[in-house]
Amino acid sequence: MRRTDPVVWQDMDGQSGFFAVLTHADVVQASRQPTLFSASEGGITLEDATPETLEMSRNMLVVMDPPRHVAYRKPLAPSFKAKVIAGLEDEIRAICRAIMAQAREAGPDLDFIGDIASPLPTRVMGRLMGLPEEDWPSIHRLAERMLSSQDPNVEGAGDQSSLFEMAAYAMGFIADRRGDEPRPDLTSVLLDEEFDGKRMTDVDIASLFVQLVGAGNDTTKTMTSSGLLALLEHPAQLGELRNDPRLIPGAVEEILRWANPVHYMRRTATDDTTLHGVPIGTGQKVALYYTSANRDETVFREPQRFHIHRSPNPHLAFGIAEHFCLGVHLARLEGRVFFEELLAAFPSIALAGEPIRLQSNFNNAYRLMPVRLAG
Repeated sequence: MRRTDPVVWQDMDGQSGFFAVLTHADVVQASRQPTLFSASEGGITLEDATPETLEMSRNMLVVMDPPRHVAYRKPLAPSFKAKVIAGLEDEIRAICRAIMAQAREAGPDLDFIGDIASPLPTRVMGRLMGLPEEDWPSIHRLAERMLSSQDPNVEGAGDQSSLFEMAAYAMGFIADRRGDEPRPDLTSVLLDEEFDGKRMTDVDIASLFVQLVGAGNDTTKTMTSSGLLALLEHPAQLGELRNDPRLIPGAVEEILRWANPVHYMRRTATDDTTLHGVPIGTGQKVALYYTSANRDETVFREPQRFHIHRSPNPHLAFGIAEHFCLGVHLARLEGRVFFEELLAAFPSIALAGEPIRLQSNFNNAYRLMPVRLAG
């Protein structure tokens, strides 16, 4: 389809269909026109959001268009600079080592996702936001439910209550922090900085909180779990990483290309236009498929091959242009340190059962991954 129908119409049951954008070049082109292909107009999922959900998400960076997106991103950007994030390495390494120690004690047979991959992003975001440690488990459960709502095997699937529960928690937490002395965390940034020329209300901050905590949890968990599976399926390359951990950063990039955590992002056309010669009308949905773009034969040599030495590797797992991932440096650091500590802790890792995918058209993730660890 990338060769014959790179922008192709897809019907949907019960609501309007969408154009699937499949090539690397077309995904990049649409991404670089964020006012024509709007994130805020209809949300970022193929399924139309309810008015309540759209209202709750209005202060999430992922659903903002410029110039508002730029105004809200600017105060946050200094906290996510490469140099600032690099300073978190020791703390992230300590978190990873604690996770590996707990896994060793609980093992040898574990669910890699629930027992090892999932705790890392929740604990890291808990530290970054300054959340009380006793709240981390409940925040983790809410994030898991919120991002797995299409899978009937996940508790609470099909409802959006976890989204509103997370927002309610955020509002309470923010209310408690107002008036406190500034602390070196993201919560103080949200409270003290001006966003688009004004301070945010508790409701505004809660919306952004949900994205920062929820998105950081899901994408990092998916990167590490899908990454391990890719390495187990390519044992020679796993052996290379064990022999030379300096190869891990390149492996993380290939994992992100091979198993990008998010399949697509939806946009809505704000005017009549064309993409790759295909007419698109005002108000029509457009889905930018990273899963397809990251296997575009015109960009990647042998795209169906997992190759930790791939260079260059211009994958789109972090998006591009206006919505390029704010947490890119954090994600790369978490991925590198996680695999360094995992491989050091366990000389042998093997699948102990068939991995089960999460049922989702949005998240490119697994729900269960039984493993046997030895070390």
